[in-house]
Amino acid sequence: MRKFGVFVVSLALLAACGTDSKPEAGPVELRMTVWSANEAHLKLFNDIAAEYKQSHPDVSVKFDPIPFDSYTTTITTQIAGGNGPDLAWILEGSAPDFVDSGALVPLDDTLNKTDGYDLDDVTAAATKLWKHDDKLFAYPFSTSPFGVFVNTDLLKRAGQASPAELVAQGKWNWDAAFAEAAAVNAKTGKAGLVVRDFDYKTWDNLASVWTGWGARAWSEDGKTCTFDAPEMVDAMTALHKAIFVDKAMPGPGVAADFFTGESAMTITQISRASLLTKSFGWDLVPLPTGPKGKYAVVGQAGLGVLKKSKHTEAATDFLAFFTNPANSAKLAQYFPPARKSQLTAAGLAKGNPLLKPAQLQSVVVDGIATGVVKPSHTGAAELSQLVRAALDPLWKPGANVKAVLDGVCTAIDPQLSK
Repeated sequence: MRKFGVFVVSLALLAACGTDSKPEAGPVELRMTVWSANEAHLKLFNDIAAEYKQSHPDVSVKFDPIPFDSYTTTITTQIAGGNGPDLAWILEGSAPDFVDSGALVPLDDTLNKTDGYDLDDVTAAATKLWKHDDKLFAYPFSTSPFGVFVNTDLLKRAGQASPAELVAQGKWNWDAAFAEAAAVNAKTGKAGLVVRDFDYKTWDNLASVWTGWGARAWSEDGKTCTFDAPEMVDAMTALHKAIFVDKAMPGPGVAADFFTGESAMTITQISRASLLTKSFGWDLVPLPTGPKGKYAVVGQAGLGVLKKSKHTEAATDFLAFFTNPANSAKLAQYFPPARKSQLTAAGLAKGNPLLKPAQLQSVVVDGIATGVVKPSHTGAAELSQLVRAALDPLWKPGANVKAVLDGVCTAIDPQLSK
């Protein structure tokens, strides 16, 4: 529980103390934490920073990759230790903690004063999570729906129809997806379907599955646990059967990386497309239809400036440059933009040579228009750990799904009611 305390205390200190660090004289080196160590992502970031340096020779930017599963804990520990970043990606799950605590610098004035920025082009839906008292505290630089990458070669080897064909026939649903995944495992020994970055730890990525049943982690106002609702019980029962009975998904402790050809399908976002190679045929399709019909789930990341940075002015100015229309279009190759003018399949295709306009339309453009954002809540670090621990008994054969989900609500109800 110590890490939870670090998170809460560090953000409280930020809110209370504000910018009590004086700017350092001389050249400015900004540090921006990111969760991706992908070479293609970092090259793009560094190219943007190099362009910025041409007009700001005294400012340099270092991008600091931190593993996804420990990202928020790491940066909040850094903040508590007085070594926080100047700028940080903030994952949607912890957005309320950062935005509502006063930990971040408001961005509206700088963005509105930046020539050609056009803040009005950014969609209201994308900024909703990143606002407090009608002020914008982080820019939603990535609003990325989840889709299903498909290894078409593996499916052919297993004698299965392509998901694209099933989409066209109106038969791409979870029953079909699980059946095809199970067939691949039975006939090839490879894994069927992998929810990327879940690994039986990052439970909120399962929202890409359970939303198809109309399930959610908690009520809209965040005060009531709904893990024990019938919709969630049905969704988790289907998931449990897929894992432990049908072998459609690899079980706990089994690694199967889609991008190295070890699984037939993976649920993830287009930022992972840079990992694709020519070693197998592939496709990208929307999430399967659930019992509640078609749906989409969106993962978001906001970019904010820490109020405790010694260089808040320089950091905010770089944020404005990093997210301006021109750079937003470049970033759209991996991170779908929040700008209305850039949210077209044709526009996205210019920066995404690997993906076809039809794929971008069905997964990204349509997904952003209709999708729900992954779960977020104040006290995200503690809630996440409580849910993860309470779900652990589910990940074994013969688990009582309803009893486990009742236990999740028992574990988190006190936190939700605060």
